[in-house]
Amino acid sequence: MVCPKTAMKYRHVFFDLDHTLWDFDRNAEEALREIYLQYSLHTHGSFSDQDFVRHFLTTNSHLWNLYNAGHISQQELRESRFPKVFQALGVESFDACPQLADDYINISPKKPHLVPFAKEVLDYLKDRYTLHLITNGFSDMQGIKTESAGITAYFTQVITSERAGCRKPHQKIFEYALQSAGALSAESIMIGDSWECDVMGARNAGIDHVYYNPLGNICEVAPTHDIRCLSELMRIL
Repeated sequence: MVCPKTAMKYRHVFFDLDHTLWDFDRNAEEALREIYLQYSLHTHGSFSDQDFVRHFLTTNSHLWNLYNAGHISQQELRESRFPKVFQALGVESFDACPQLADDYINISPKKPHLVPFAKEVLDYLKDRYTLHLITNGFSDMQGIKTESAGITAYFTQVITSERAGCRKPHQKIFEYALQSAGALSAESIMIGDSWECDVMGARNAGIDHVYYNPLGNICEVAPTHDIRCLSELMRIL
């Protein structure tokens, strides 16, 4: 049971986007299946569209971890993921990788799917708090994603890592977000699915946080709140 006074102290709610509101896996899967059919990828090896999607999601997650840690650039992430996917599938060389990369970037952000209860939660929160986004996603993609999903109008500030000049979990991106929103850390709360980027990043910046944790991962330290479904925010806030 959440004390009403706890929720009342907040004025600003900051959300992560990918995997927290925008259903990255589902949107990526739809885009990848379209690409698989468009390029007749079944003729280039003995792998199914399901294999293609699975290896992409695994490879992409690994590369994003490297990017968030500052070990690779945006360009390296985008250029290397499809060659690495095909290598994992046993295809040593596939000349159309640059075209696939461009198609993926053009198709995936236009997919509209949100995680369960995202829209209902945003509708519930919009008149109670000022809502913002803090995302490590690339600036050229985030606006397309929110427009495609019909959620752009909910957010006052969209803080991208490119705009802030640093990535979550760096404390400076949270400080930049607070400054941009005209918010104080004590009156703000961060909601995200990444333990390191969202939870620990916000915690180290002195901001309360909600760990969106649908898989029930074990927490290294106790977050302010730990939820399995976004609908639980309507009880917390």
